[in-house]
Amino acid sequence: MRISATTRSLLRQAVAAVALAVIVSSAFAQGAPRSTDSLPGDAYEAQPLSWSQLSAAQQELLQPQAGNWDKLPPARQQRLARGAERWLAMDADKRAAARQRFKRWQNMPPEKRRRVRAQLQKLQDLSPEERERVRQSFRAFKKLSPEQRRKLRDRWQQATPEERQRMLEQRRQRLEQRRQLQQTPNRPN
Repeated sequence: MRISATTRSLLRQAVAAVALAVIVSSAFAQGAPRSTDSLPGDAYEAQPLSWSQLSAAQQELLQPQAGNWDKLPPARQQRLARGAERWLAMDADKRAAARQRFKRWQNMPPEKRRRVRAQLQKLQDLSPEERERVRQSFRAFKKLSPEQRRKLRDRWQQATPEERQRMLEQRRQRLEQRRQLQQTPNRPN
């Protein structure tokens, strides 16, 4: 089967989008992101994955990697296979959103990419409870209107490190109070 240059280019973009989507969405997904760094010792060692173990759909999506698949580190093979599976499970809207996120990533200056990667690593280094607090804060932030988000960003950027710490502590306290209220059973009057 011969694949046109345009199709190959689209497939390469799709693979890159899958990789980015896996990285970014794992940071904000409900479950804890899978990180080999967070497991003690050799509790997780990626096993090599042969090309023939991939489904036909995964092989088609990952075709640009076919020639050097056996040379890829096993952890990368596993990530690509999982990412391809996730991509194949996405509906058209989610794929379009992933492509858009990838375009934004490609257009991002290298320094900003470095900062994003560093922030992602910090997130992955947090305990599961701390990650959940970050996710809750992110979801709350996304629910704000664009104007409220802008004001909050401006306030944060203008704050001193001490003020930022105070803001974070106040946020933690509010979340803890909310959590306690949710756990308190309602008493009949």
